[in-house]
Amino acid sequence: MAPRAYWKGTLKLSLVSCPVALYPATTAAEKTRFHMINRETGNRLRQQMIDSVTGDVVEDGERARGYELHKGKYVEIEKEELEAVQIESNHAIDIESFVPRHEIDQRYLNHPYYITPDGKAAVDAFAVIRDAMKDEERVALARIVLTNREHVIAIEPLAKGMLGTTLRYPYELRDEGEFFDDIKSPKITKDMVELASHILRTKAAHFDPSKFKDEYETALKTLVKRKASGKTIARPEPEERPSNVVSLMDALKQSLKGRGGKKTAAKSHARRATGRQRSTRKTQRSAGRQRKAG
Repeated sequence: MAPRAYWKGTLKLSLVSCPVALYPATTAAEKTRFHMINRETGNRLRQQMIDSVTGDVVEDGERARGYELHKGKYVEIEKEELEAVQIESNHAIDIESFVPRHEIDQRYLNHPYYITPDGKAAVDAFAVIRDAMKDEERVALARIVLTNREHVIAIEPLAKGMLGTTLRYPYELRDEGEFFDDIKSPKITKDMVELASHILRTKAAHFDPSKFKDEYETALKTLVKRKASGKTIARPEPEERPSNVVSLMDALKQSLKGRGGKKTAAKSHARRATGRQRSTRKTQRSAGRQRKAG
């Protein structure tokens, strides 16, 4: 059964509109989570709000929101004052424009949602908007109010439905220059680039998320299962760190040799195993003949 809709409203394209529902496209329900507990009683702990200066516990009625003007100086904002500036949702997604998908910088992508038609009467209009975007290879940009905040949302066809992804505002992104401007531009030889390109081609593949394995999540589940069954957990020995690579060219060449070396080693191992099997069979046949002769 499909989960409960996160948001319901109307998708509008000029005078064409249809009721739609939004569902979160991601979930953290399967992730392993831990709670803080009391070692002595095994009971779960409850957090309390503590005054950072006096150390006193602050009860619900004494708590308020404050914005830090400067270090340690806050201006208190009342609930009613916040409500005065909150944007009321009109439960509409008004499409403002259509842009090429490749023009949307991936850094702006935030939370994904599945968009479906809400009711049988919405199916026709929904399909028209979806298929028009498919034909034009465009993504719709619209505005939507979620939890009292207005978001820009990018909408695109996905299978029989649509995918809506809220976008970050420019002020939420850090300037890449702060991190990249100090990166040096060394002189690298054409041979190095060609070797690296060759390694890249040997590892070429297609995007397949089904191959993504969360090894840490698997290890956590195993840990919990073993501990719950009363087994002791031994800490593994730390792996030795590889020595620093001195020559980049040598590292590239070794990377290529390493692939061939693994294959050669595997073939050599197979040959040795086959040789041992043949030797064993010869010994068994010889022993059998001796028994018959005896």
